[in-house]
Amino acid sequence: MRKLLFLFLFSIAIHHTYSQGTPQDSAWIRENYFKTETYIPMRDGTKLFTTIYAPKDSTEKHPILMTRTPYSCAPYGKDKWRNFYAGYLRYYLREGYIMVTQDVRGRWMSEGQFEDIRPFKKDKKTNNDIDEASDTYDAIDWLVRNIPGNNGRVGVFGISYPGFYATMTAASNHPALKAVSPQAPVTDWFMGDDFHHNGAFYVMDGWDFYSSFGKPRPQPTTIGPSGFEFYAHDNYKWYLETGALKNIMKLTGDSIAFWKDIYNHPNLDAFWQARNARVALYDIKPAMLVVGGLYDAEDCFGAWHVYKALKEQSPNTNSHIVMGPWYHGEWASNDGTHLGNVQWGSNTSFWYQNNIEIPFFNYYLKGEGKNPGTPNATIFFTGANEWRQFDQWPPADTKDQPIYLQQDGSLTWTTPTIKNNFSEYISDPAHPVPYTEDVHFSRTREYMDDDQRFAWRRPDVLTFKTPVLTEDLTLAGPVTADLLVSLSSTDADFVVKVIDVFPDDFSYSKDAPANVRSRDNGTAYPMGGYQMLVHGEIMRGRFRESFEKPVPFKPGKVEEVKWAIPDIAHTFKKGHRLMIQIQSTWFPLVDRNPQKFVDIYTADDSDFTKETIRVWHDADHASKIILPVLQQ
Repeated sequence: MRKLLFLFLFSIAIHHTYSQGTPQDSAWIRENYFKTETYIPMRDGTKLFTTIYAPKDSTEKHPILMTRTPYSCAPYGKDKWRNFYAGYLRYYLREGYIMVTQDVRGRWMSEGQFEDIRPFKKDKKTNNDIDEASDTYDAIDWLVRNIPGNNGRVGVFGISYPGFYATMTAASNHPALKAVSPQAPVTDWFMGDDFHHNGAFYVMDGWDFYSSFGKPRPQPTTIGPSGFEFYAHDNYKWYLETGALKNIMKLTGDSIAFWKDIYNHPNLDAFWQARNARVALYDIKPAMLVVGGLYDAEDCFGAWHVYKALKEQSPNTNSHIVMGPWYHGEWASNDGTHLGNVQWGSNTSFWYQNNIEIPFFNYYLKGEGKNPGTPNATIFFTGANEWRQFDQWPPADTKDQPIYLQQDGSLTWTTPTIKNNFSEYISDPAHPVPYTEDVHFSRTREYMDDDQRFAWRRPDVLTFKTPVLTEDLTLAGPVTADLLVSLSSTDADFVVKVIDVFPDDFSYSKDAPANVRSRDNGTAYPMGGYQMLVHGEIMRGRFRESFEKPVPFKPGKVEEVKWAIPDIAHTFKKGHRLMIQIQSTWFPLVDRNPQKFVDIYTADDSDFTKETIRVWHDADHASKIILPVLQQ
């Protein structure tokens, strides 16, 4: 499912259910547009396959809106047309945009050698010094010189991996490039996007993706790679029985280069540092609209951190961020009303498309509408279910406030006073904590706000919660987990989940139609007492001092493990509770730590061991969660 999601999202071709495209839309597009397929030469002689849809209208000049993708600019053939009419992109065609899609170097019908997240080269001395920024520069240069009737203004956007190419486009700084929108952009595959979070390997997403995407393509082709055949449809069962990561490596043969790269670079070394897209974000000239989802399981990190890098490294750039209550790419979908069991009270995708994205490109590429100017951040706050706008993010009136773990399982704003106190659990890699209670194979997107009661019931998950809130509590920014722990062995992972506990009598029928069904038989999910995951994040303990040079734990020694949980924009309403859950496995979302200090990528099944983990909460070792509290 994840592979299919990626392949479909490149088209961004779905829209609000109340304004779905019609056969008349399709007929209008074919009557008013030309389709051209061509090869555009790069500076080193490599030619990239490009599809151009250009209006027949010659009474005015038209802007160019481009996507560069590794997921194909299909359908191929001059008589086969992309289904723009099925989604909101048809409005760009009604506005007279020239729509361009390009297969990136080495993918599908383009020539050359593909390289995953190809490193940015700041100093290019010869025509053979290429990167994605130079390829985009050359493509834009060709487009504005060769497409009749264009107005000399170019915009670029893309979701996920195409979002990475959009980021690299911004670094090209071609003079015709006026506006760029990286959306859920792949940014840092070691620290927080897709395949690693704080160095912990997201094995399920990684294997699901690279077992097909990573297969070599020696020659240009219109035929995509086949997927891997699994013997079971229960991901927990398959990954547990397959065992250590070295067993998965055996399944790849010797054909998937990037899978081997992952195994060969277990730490934050020069390989990963060169593939951090933020290194390109200096002195950016075009206007930037960064878009992402608060509940994006793939690239929530990328959206936040591209925006933060722009503000820190390129302060003169006109940069904006929009974060909605979305799964990966949902802002381009037909329905942004809910995620899983949790409802947002409106169609947030429709609002974004019509109030943010289309006006953004219309202003910079057509000179129409209102200057986006400030505010810089447009953020949807779940819980309160409202859009809010700020001149900066995190907001100026946000204050970091620590909330402390207590011996009785409570959370309070005061430090513990008791001596020599801790909570402990046994972490057993043979019985890891599942990331969701359902039985399924493809990783769900709904787990990002799923009910956590299944985990709350496990003895290897610690739970701390506040009393019932007597007033609203709004968080706006990154959360910091600061745990004092001791282990019986030499390594462990730590997962902290921030959870909104609904009142026992909660029902959506009081506030909105209870139209979300979570079971095939159509029964409504019991929302009373719902433990909504607001956000969770893992930390691989060996990296607590350095991501470059991991160190083992000393058994029995109390040590600090501190890490950031990606930004939260959520209101815990009066009558709810704030809950924190702590655990050491999140399976099979994340690979299992053997729980002793060995190379996890080459570890044997026999290396995996149980260990006792203590989380301390006393006067001398006060574990806490630092919350970004927005002052009301």
